[in-house]
Parts: sequence; structure tokens; C-alpha cells
Amino acid sequence: MTLNLQAGVPAAASPVEAAEALRGAAAGVSDPGDAALGAEARAVLKRVFGYDDFRGDQAAVIEQVSAGGDAVVLMPTGGGKSLCYQIPSLLREGTGVVVSPLIALMQDQVDALLAVGVRAAFLNSTQDSFERTRVENAYLAGELDLLYVAPERLASESTKRFLENGTIALFAIDEAHCVSQWGHDFRPDYLGLSELADRWPEVPRIALTATATDATHKEITERLKLGRAQHFVASFDRPNIQYRIENKGEVRRQLLSLIRSEHDGDAGIVYALSRKTVEQTAQFLAANGVNALPYHAGLDAGLRARTQSRFLREDGVVIVATIAFGMGIDKPDVRFVAHIDLPKSVEGYYQETGRAGRDGMPSTAWLAYGLQDVVQQRRMIEQSPGDLSHRRKLSSHLDAMLALCETVDCRRVNLLGYFGQQSVPCGNCDTCLQPPQSWDGTVAAQKLLSTVVRLQRERNQKFGAGHLIDILRANKTPRVDQYGHDELTVWGVGSDLSEQQWRGVVRQLLAKGLLAVNDDGFGTLVLSPTSADVLSGALTVSMRTESERASGAGGAGGGGGSRAARAKAAVADLPDDAIPLFEALRVWRGATAKVMGVPAYVIFHDATLREIASRRPASLADLEGLSGMGQKKLDTYGEEVLAVVAATP
Repeated sequence: MTLNLQAGVPAAASPVEAAEALRGAAAGVSDPGDAALGAEARAVLKRVFGYDDFRGDQAAVIEQVSAGGDAVVLMPTGGGKSLCYQIPSLLREGTGVVVSPLIALMQDQVDALLAVGVRAAFLNSTQDSFERTRVENAYLAGELDLLYVAPERLASESTKRFLENGTIALFAIDEAHCVSQWGHDFRPDYLGLSELADRWPEVPRIALTATATDATHKEITERLKLGRAQHFVASFDRPNIQYRIENKGEVRRQLLSLIRSEHDGDAGIVYALSRKTVEQTAQFLAANGVNALPYHAGLDAGLRARTQSRFLREDGVVIVATIAFGMGIDKPDVRFVAHIDLPKSVEGYYQETGRAGRDGMPSTAWLAYGLQDVVQQRRMIEQSPGDLSHRRKLSSHLDAMLALCETVDCRRVNLLGYFGQQSVPCGNCDTCLQPPQSWDGTVAAQKLLSTVVRLQRERNQKFGAGHLIDILRANKTPRVDQYGHDELTVWGVGSDLSEQQWRGVVRQLLAKGLLAVNDDGFGTLVLSPTSADVLSGALTVSMRTESERASGAGGAGGGGGSRAARAKAAVADLPDDAIPLFEALRVWRGATAKVMGVPAYVIFHDATLREIASRRPASLADLEGLSGMGQKKLDTYGEEVLAVVAATP
């Protein structure tokens, strides 16, 4: 077999043969950083994965790692991180070892690689002894391009000794932010991965994540001993995602309204903080015709696996979950991610919303949050078992999340700014599309804080937001009568604002740190260190105007036009005469995926089907140049695709 470095692969090579030839060529290149290495990488990209060129920093990362250097890669979800270690694994001698915390997803990751002709396997606790032995023998024989392992397995001394008996091309540490002890996804087993640098000093390592502030970036570098690594930081912007945050009212009906009006029949993820809320919300959606399933750590492991499998393999499934669900989900056509409780950090929010729209198509990140969310989060922080430093860290995370919720400026500018990236107003978030109004809330804040003062100093009492608002609005209640609070000088001084407006005042004061939640466990409100500045008039308080619309309006209504909205997202940029073929291809893909036992996107992404529908190829040669049509997929599915094209008018 002769290799033409200009073309990259021999004319008759299979994807695996091509990768082997290129791997051998790379070993003989005197300067791996020259143009030949880039040509080889692009040849693999085209022949194996079916893409014409790299995006962003992919080519530079691949050149760095293929040449034996370390890399730290910060790239948004859907940015193509996996190619940054998959292609070097094909170019270098040996097997690329991928550290992934996601045992439940390893099968799908391996299936996707096998579908394009890459020799991949995994080792985890779901396998029986026969299957483990088969994979281990394949690794030792040099018959694997990529091997996925969980961090807890790699922490085992027996696993390390086993790996030493084979040839390792590289170590890829996916979801590297899990090493951060202050992060939202900390996993103790990740700390042990620092040993890779000492045990295999000649093997290149690449750490990848889609979520990292400057502090987390630094922590990844230090804890994984990547001091000599080259760093690649892409823009975290996901312009296809529309960020929207609204006041929480009847949140389940608000959610149902969103799904029916904009995402009927779409795949989506709904996040909630508690298992009880997850189950109740899933039941509510299912009772209203949504194909919704619950997912949380309290469910049987087998049920969780089946639920995740349905989400990946079926169209239009909505998962209602705690944050136990989602990391590493490769499903490209998740059209919406909704939060019905306030996330604890911007990092968590960004990573969770990033699971929408991995295919680049229009998607929605929707959050409903209200006063009770703020009170609950503040109370949880005060009752945290950690030390003062830990509580302060949690508070800073929450403060940043609240700032994102309460901003009157572009959400995307705020979000990217948190990660140290500058941007301009996006035109695709709620505050850009419908700029919120603000008002001088200083007097209202003084009235609220004065009520807290009167109760605490005159009566030695503390109450929650609801009772404070009753006093301000002169609402006669049994509790008011019990304590004689209608005799206070602040009784009725806030009748000019509605209950909803007052709840907004309390929420925004808490968000700004001008009011505090007591640590008594009951959510009562007390003054903060800066409350005095407001009461004295030294500090003015600008507030976001609260919407007076009914929070759950239309939530149980008909959802007319939602199918049209879904169709618009699915067939974007397609001419009308191509839509029937696109839909026929989706039906074929779904049936094929079911027979193969893999997610539909493992067969082809929607982008490839759209290109087929637009071009109507008539021969295998016509299919060969399409995006996402690698040699293995052309050989496997080409004739079937042509048959669908021929049968569709």
C-alpha cells in the first residue's frame, strides 16, 4: 500500500486502513508540525468523518496533540471537542485512552465511532467478564483506536498495570472541570488523574471541557499537571440558543405553555432541584399529552438507563430531571432546555443550557425563577455544613446567577462576561428582543426594610416575605390579628404596589444583597450589612419592572401553530419541494436506528439529511462529497439513501 501524502490516503483504503496508513505516515514525519501533518489530519476528517475542514481551533489542537504535546481545550458544547482527541488517536501509534465520567453514555459514544469505521471500545462496570476480557485482549493486541474508561476504573492500580502492557497514543480527559473542588460537577476520582503525568510522562494528555471560568481553567491546569500544555480557549457563545428568563408563577403551566406553543413534539430537558418536583412535573406533562419521563438518582439504575436510552433513540422525548442527568449527552436535536428552579451557579446553568441545539439549529434556554427560589437558595447556603470560606464561595456563585436573572442588559453579554469573554448585545435573548423597563425602587425598598426594622426592634419578631407584604398592603389575616401588626406605623404604607410587584421588590433586594435570609431555617428576612445605606438614602435602588401578565395564561390551552414552529426549526433553509424528502429520510433513519439499536444521530445528523434533501443525489458519487458522509457510512447506507430519494417525489 503506497501513501500519497498530498491526498492523505490510498485510493482504495477503507476508513480503518486509511487511518492505519496515516498513523504510519505520521510516525515517519520528521517535523510533525509541518503541512504534511495538517494534510493527514484533514484526510482522516474527510474520509472517516465526512467533513471537509476543521472549525475554530480544532486543527491547531489536533496538530499539538498529534505531535506529542499536551493541550487544555475550552470549547462550547457542540464545538467539536471529541475530534480533538479522536483524530490524534488515529494518527498516533497506539490506543487513545479517553477518561469519561459517563458510564451510561459510553456505549453510545462507542457506537458512533464504530459507525464511521473507528475501532472503539469501553471498559466499565456494566460489562461481564467475557466482554471485559474481549476488550482487554483487543487493546493488548493493538486492535483498538480508542478505549473509554471511567475515572474510578483508571484510579485502580490493576487498570494502570494493564494499560502499561499496551501502547497508549494519548490520554484524553473529558469533562475536565470535574477536577475542580469548587465546581458544580466535582468528582474526587478526577484528582487522581494527576498521576498520569508521572506514570506516562511521554504520552500526550488533552483535557477538555465546555464549562470553565478563569479560576476553574487554572485549577484544571494545576491539578492535572498540565503546566507545559498549550491552551485553546474558544468563544463560549452559542448564538443559536435564545436565552429567556421569566418570573415564576404557575410554573408547570408556564412550562406546558412553552412546550405547546413552541416545542410541541420536540426533544427537551427540564431541570428541577428536587426529586419530588421532577416526578410531579413529569406526571403533569404526561397527563397533558407530553411524552415526558422522570430521571433522578433515586430511581432504579435499570430504569434510569432505559429512560436515557429512550431519550437518545426516540424522537420527541422530554426528560424531567435533576442535574444527575445530561453531562456528555450527544443528542444533537434537543430543541429546548428549561429550568423550573433557579440553578445554583452560572457554570451549571451554562452547561445545562448548552445541551440544547448542538446541531446549530434554533433552540431555547428557558428559566422561570421567583422569590421563593432566592429565599430557598440563601437558606441552603446558610445551613451548609461547610466552613465560612465554602459558604462564601456558594454565595458568590448564587450572586452571579441572580445578576444574570435580574439584568436589564443583554443576557448573553452577562453570561459570556462571567467566563471572561467580551461580547456585544446579541439580539436573540429576551432582554434584547423586549428590553425591560426599570424604575427607582428606593422608596419601596425603604418601606420594606422599615417593616423588617419595626418587627425586629419593636416586637423582637422575624417573618417571611408573605407576611411583610400583608403588612405593607394592609391585608387583614389571622396572623396579623394574632400579633396586632395592624398597629404598626408601616401598616398599609405599600398599598400602591400589587402583591406581585412587592414580591419582585423583595426578590431584587435579596438578589442585590440589600436584604438577607435569616439562618433560622424558616426563611425569615433580616437586614443585611448594606441595608442601612438604603434606609439612610445614601444608596438608591434601581429595580426591574415586574410584568403583570398572568403567569400561567394559556398554559393549558390548545397550542395551535406549534407544529408549524417545530417544522420551521427542523427544515430551516430547506426549499418547500425538499421538505417531503427530508421527512422521508427522517422516517428511514428512525427505522434504521431502531433496527441497529443506536440513536438516530449515529446514522446521520439532520444537517446531512437536509443536504441530501436539497441536492437529491442520484448516485453514490453524488453522495460522496456530502457533509457527514464518511466512507464507512457511504458503504453502509448509500444504496438505502438513494432508494429513499428515488421513491420520494
